[in-house]
Amino acid sequence: MSVLVGKKAPHFSAPAVINGDEIIENFSLDQYLGKNHVVFFFYPKDFTFVCPTELHAFQSQLGEFEKRGVKVVACSTDSEESHYSWLQMPKEKGGIQGITYTIVADTTKSIATNYGILFGNYDYTESGELTSTGPMIAFRALFLIDKTGEVKHQVVNHLPLGRSVEETIRIVDALQHNELKGEVCPANWKKGEEAMAESFKGVAEYLSKH
Repeated sequence: MSVLVGKKAPHFSAPAVINGDEIIENFSLDQYLGKNHVVFFFYPKDFTFVCPTELHAFQSQLGEFEKRGVKVVACSTDSEESHYSWLQMPKEKGGIQGITYTIVADTTKSIATNYGILFGNYDYTESGELTSTGPMIAFRALFLIDKTGEVKHQVVNHLPLGRSVEETIRIVDALQHNELKGEVCPANWKKGEEAMAESFKGVAEYLSKH
């Protein structure tokens, strides 16, 4: 597993389902360069239990991301056909019908591998045959990517641990505040609260008030 913060997000081009009902062959995050911040998150598998709660949670807050100019993109190692089928299943039956953001199909597992969050490893036997250990699916990982394509934040959870969409929005707000104001954001900072000047004097002044 690797830390990508401060580095360019790995490039990929892969099949995906867009708008909840259309399969395309060559989806890439490159289309957002210079235009949008991106929340790119991985989930383990389609037709599971914790995963739909996360997918619906991101959908319920999609308007908050959109008004911040942020694109939300999901990804798992399932096929685009599996994504499409799950998208047609109603929420009350465990499906993700109503999800409108893009879901990428990482069937080769190369995207999860390049992002360093594949749960499992490839190896070779003594006879040269390729084998794998572990389930070979993605951990619950999330990457916040800025307009230049640089990763600014990442979080990786084990399979049983669902993520907080509210925390993701808070981190987006902190990044955008830093980009706009040049100020740094202290612990538990929320949009609209006082931030800190990026200097010893600024930090000292902030701490003197708190």
